[in-house]
Amino acid sequence: MKSSFAQALARGLNVRHIRFMALGSAIGTGLFYGSASAIQSAGPAVLLAYMIGGAAVFLVMRALGEMAVRHPVSGSFGQYASRYLGPFAGFITGWTFAFEMAIVAIADVTAFGIYMGFWFPDVPRWIWILAVVLLIGALNLMRVKVFGETEFWLSIIKVSAIIAMILGGAAIILFGFGLDEGANPGLDTMLSSGGFFANGFWGLLASFSIVMFAFGGIETIGITAGEAAEPKKAIPAAVNTVPLRILIFYVGALSVLMMIFPWQDIDGSTSPFVQIFDSLGIPAAAHILNAVVITAALSAINADTFGAGRMMYGLARQGQAPAAFARVSRHGVPWLTVSVMAVVLLVGVVLNALLPEELFTIIASIATFATVWVWVMILLSHIAMKRDIKRRGLPASEFGVPFWPVASYAALAFMVFIVVLLGVMPGTRVALIVGAAWIALLFVAYRLWVRGDGRLRAELADETGADDGAAPASAPARSAAE
Repeated sequence: MKSSFAQALARGLNVRHIRFMALGSAIGTGLFYGSASAIQSAGPAVLLAYMIGGAAVFLVMRALGEMAVRHPVSGSFGQYASRYLGPFAGFITGWTFAFEMAIVAIADVTAFGIYMGFWFPDVPRWIWILAVVLLIGALNLMRVKVFGETEFWLSIIKVSAIIAMILGGAAIILFGFGLDEGANPGLDTMLSSGGFFANGFWGLLASFSIVMFAFGGIETIGITAGEAAEPKKAIPAAVNTVPLRILIFYVGALSVLMMIFPWQDIDGSTSPFVQIFDSLGIPAAAHILNAVVITAALSAINADTFGAGRMMYGLARQGQAPAAFARVSRHGVPWLTVSVMAVVLLVGVVLNALLPEELFTIIASIATFATVWVWVMILLSHIAMKRDIKRRGLPASEFGVPFWPVASYAALAFMVFIVVLLGVMPGTRVALIVGAAWIALLFVAYRLWVRGDGRLRAELADETGADDGAAPASAPARSAAE
């Protein structure tokens, strides 16, 4: 039997688990709740924002997929940045991803509390959030296969519901079920208030902070490489299918909503999906959809907790986090990192008690900065890896990025543009301020605790391990603060 302080993660995730884990993280609060803010900013042009953002994210995922197939390790892109960009880059990437997942999880639990308010308006939001934190913590302490199965079924529910909603919405558009007399569903409803670019080009740009937040967490696919039973099969299968499906779900679902319901009337008081079907007077539809968005929130929080915990585990294995984070339970789960995420989510309970109205928008914009920063580091790591492969004359990758190098540099330029946009827009400027403070804090922490300890005690791989694409060896973990 494994020691409770074993150092190896258990491999128990298959293609099905990994594919739906990415859906679990990226189809959640950003679609079911945050889309209301994006629609208000851009009007129907938000569909274009999701298509542009989705295309860029797909290229990020292909870059991550190429690295994950070549080096299927725990900690994933944090370790890739360490090898190809330097130890500090790995440190900042890994901890920013953990920060991203923590912030996104707080946004998700905030949305969960809002959803529950649809049924129980008199119950304080923080009570529901406390309950969900305890539930998610328990799930993440079980065997990784149990986690994978839970995430699979939660994702199945919401994906099925989105498909049913799109089909049901199409039926409403065609036959007018539940609509008032004189209603004209379709493009006329979508474009009736100002046309496609109802709020102009500036409105389109303003929507990108929420749009990119919505896709945040999809990079968790890379984190699963260390626990995938067959990473060279599972990672490409997930990368190739999930981003396209997410793009279809976002664009398809929001198109249907705006064809049924005037977009300017979507107020964000609850999920726009619930609001629209509630206003149509379709029996029980709003309650069914509310149950679905609650399931989606649970799925996203579950995936966020997993991703942050595994990244902290990988950082500990490199000596960039306390050694205790590398300890795993007899089930092969890094129990302390799960506990840390539970504490972070409990902070969300306090914040929801203090700032129940403003919290979601603030958290979403900060999460967008962290998300895009991680994507930038993934792209830079990938570009450096490709140069290293060429310089050393190593075999080509089994799962390469299409249209290299143009596509990778175009995606990188777009991500930098999003970071600049956060600072330009008054409503999201706080994200850039918090993000800059976070990066400065990491710089100080690295100088004090990591670099003074002999930099990294282990690189991603030694000269004999990674050159042929083999999984690198991890060094024994020690506390970064020793």
